Amino acid sequence: MQRAILGIVFLAFGVLANAQSRVVAVSIDGVVHPITTEILGHAFDQASRENASAVLIRLNTPGGLLDATREITQKIIASPVPVITYVTPSGGRAASAGFFILEAGDVAAMAPGTRTGAASPVLLGQEMGKTMRKKVENDTAAALRSVVEKRGRNSKLAEAAVLEAKAFTEQEALKNNLVDLIAPSETKLFEQLDGREIKRFDGRLETLKLSAPVVVEYELTTREAFVSAIADPNIAFIILILGALGVYIEFSSPGLILPGVAGGILVLLGLSALSVLPINWIGVALLVLAVTLFVLEASIPSHGILSIGGTVAMVLGALLLIQGPPEMRIHLSTAIGVALPFALITAFLVALIVRARRGKVVTGRSGMVGEIGAAQTDLKPDGQVFVHGEYWGATATTELAAGARVRVIEVNGLKLRVEPADNEGGSHA
Repeated sequence: MQRAILGIVFLAFGVLANAQSRVVAVSIDGVVHPITTEILGHAFDQASRENASAVLIRLNTPGGLLDATREITQKIIASPVPVITYVTPSGGRAASAGFFILEAGDVAAMAPGTRTGAASPVLLGQEMGKTMRKKVENDTAAALRSVVEKRGRNSKLAEAAVLEAKAFTEQEALKNNLVDLIAPSETKLFEQLDGREIKRFDGRLETLKLSAPVVVEYELTTREAFVSAIADPNIAFIILILGALGVYIEFSSPGLILPGVAGGILVLLGLSALSVLPINWIGVALLVLAVTLFVLEASIPSHGILSIGGTVAMVLGALLLIQGPPEMRIHLSTAIGVALPFALITAFLVALIVRARRGKVVTGRSGMVGEIGAAQTDLKPDGQVFVHGEYWGATATTELAAGARVRVIEVNGLKLRVEPADNEGGSHA
């Protein structure tokens, strides 16, 4: 009887464990770009496979690209699993693109001390004039308005975040019906949402079951983790310049191989990372000009003018390279911190090249001139000498006895022209 009771108890615990709700959590912490879209898409797929009760998107972003934001919004709307968007931690924000993602969620929530809004559209790699910007803003505002209205939130104020760049604290957002609730932690968030009936984008009513759910963190694939790490414009720029330096070293000192191979790989990685960001081609042109000036410094004696120009062009090119809000651009400190060491290293390499060109030739026929040796036979004036570890036929400018020290002054084929060596010149071979 006792065994039967224990079996029933264990079975009941097993049923309860299996019935426990699951939430797949994924974080957007940084600039929104195409790799963010890929990550969220995979997180939604995982939630669908695991029959999760909801997907939790943690938001702490300064914004991002309009095209990527639109794709993310579409994925949230099409998700078969309810999506909770949550601005966290305290002090965080969901600005610009983050505001669109926040409003797209079935449930929009914010932690105390967070903010949202200031939604300004950015097109990938495109320069927008006043007319074009107005068209894009109106189109973006209309798209946001249609989503917000479906979610039953304040569409007019949401539109103002796009057209007037308005921003809101969590209290202002809640008061003006831009978000559904404020929660100090994920635990409190799930407690407030457990049993809450929500209206999905297609009109279906669904009750959230979030009583002490198991939160499963979405694990980035190796590719996603790597691309996310280097997609930061500052890191991508550093990788690109390190690669360019490696290639430059290889061209300056052919045969080293390693700098050239490593440099080529880094250049491709840097370009790959920057390709997902909005590029300003004026910035690209300035960077190409900078590298060109550094290369020319090795062949044109400019007394450092070309290196200075290259440094200035590199800093300006870095600052103008990314076209987007300030949060997406390369920092001035990064630009200077990369350009100055690059200039110093290239200047050092140029100095070595110039010194090598001006130095005395120590190989071949020209390398024999000035060498000190000894007469092996009497030079009257022809005879034989021992120079540089070798026996040579020689003609002396004056007669010399065997054993006399001589200095090479000319090489004629396989015969040397020598003169008496001063007592202070060279060393006996």
